[in-house]
Amino acid sequence: MTTQDRTVRQYRIASIPGDGIGPEVVDVSRVVLDGVSRQEGFSIDWEEHPWGSAFYRATGEMMPGDGLDLLSGTDAIFFGAVGDPGLSDALTLWGLLIPIRREFDQYINLRPVRYVPGLRTPLHNAAGIDLMIVRENSEGEYSEIGGRFAAGTPFEFATQEAIFSRRGVSRVVEYAADLAHRRSGKVTSATKSNGIIHTMTFWDEIAGEVAEQHTNLEWRSVLIDALSAELVLRPQSHDVIVCSNLFGDILSDLASATIGSLGIAASGNINPAGDTPSMFESVHGSAPDIAGKGIANPFAQLGSGVMMLEHLGEHHAAERIRTAMDALVASGETTPDIGGSLRTGEVQDALLRELGI
Repeated sequence: MTTQDRTVRQYRIASIPGDGIGPEVVDVSRVVLDGVSRQEGFSIDWEEHPWGSAFYRATGEMMPGDGLDLLSGTDAIFFGAVGDPGLSDALTLWGLLIPIRREFDQYINLRPVRYVPGLRTPLHNAAGIDLMIVRENSEGEYSEIGGRFAAGTPFEFATQEAIFSRRGVSRVVEYAADLAHRRSGKVTSATKSNGIIHTMTFWDEIAGEVAEQHTNLEWRSVLIDALSAELVLRPQSHDVIVCSNLFGDILSDLASATIGSLGIAASGNINPAGDTPSMFESVHGSAPDIAGKGIANPFAQLGSGVMMLEHLGEHHAAERIRTAMDALVASGETTPDIGGSLRTGEVQDALLRELGI
């Protein structure tokens, strides 16, 4: 065995469990990721950051002033959830999650939606659903530009400006095209250019320019209302869907509902260049109504961990965990939200058993 063979691959991962059920599902995921990493010959050095709503109540900040500096040297960020019923979403999101996304130029929000046999779904036939929703993650409708005028008077009004740049649109559509080349070759671009006449026609123009550079792909531009209906009526007809920030946020939740639950919806906030850390988080949020009850579904968070492993190049480890989760869904060894009867800790035990850890 050479010296290189004996070298253990090491990754520095920032862990931010956050609020609500975040700590519960992050704990389970870390146990599983650590167990598989030992078997696969790499190690994860977790750097714990107890930031979030409790941190805000203690300090007046969602994260410390040097928080972004502390994250900058890591290989990835593993994020649980943010949100507290006693605090505004504007404070919690813009105080923690969104600054991380924008500081590290995580301009791709990647959300896979895949039906697994055994899931209870509201659709008559969900078999074959396998989508990648590519959401623009740094500009669009979620800008900070705007404000209120004449507050507290009958003449009060608010403005909110959507920001669509050529750079921002072209790079997210290019990412979707590259992804489609590795999958089915089909790309759907979500638009609303029949009603939003400036930003959405601009989006369509740039998407069309990118499509001209990828003529071997099958491209469709579909109005967001029609696309929402198609994701319910015939989701299997789509593969890679590229969307603006707002449209991607909505469509990914809708698509996840078609396979049965947001409790299994994973996501990655990706910096494709790799010059800053990417962040991986579950889609479901902090779910304060079930926090502390021991019934939280860890699959969305662990699925985000699978995406993190793939991003780091640990593809075999990622596939092993994905296969183990699929096996538990098929056998019904899941939490109540997707038809099982196990508690969170029991799902952890079942995963470890399935993986031979």
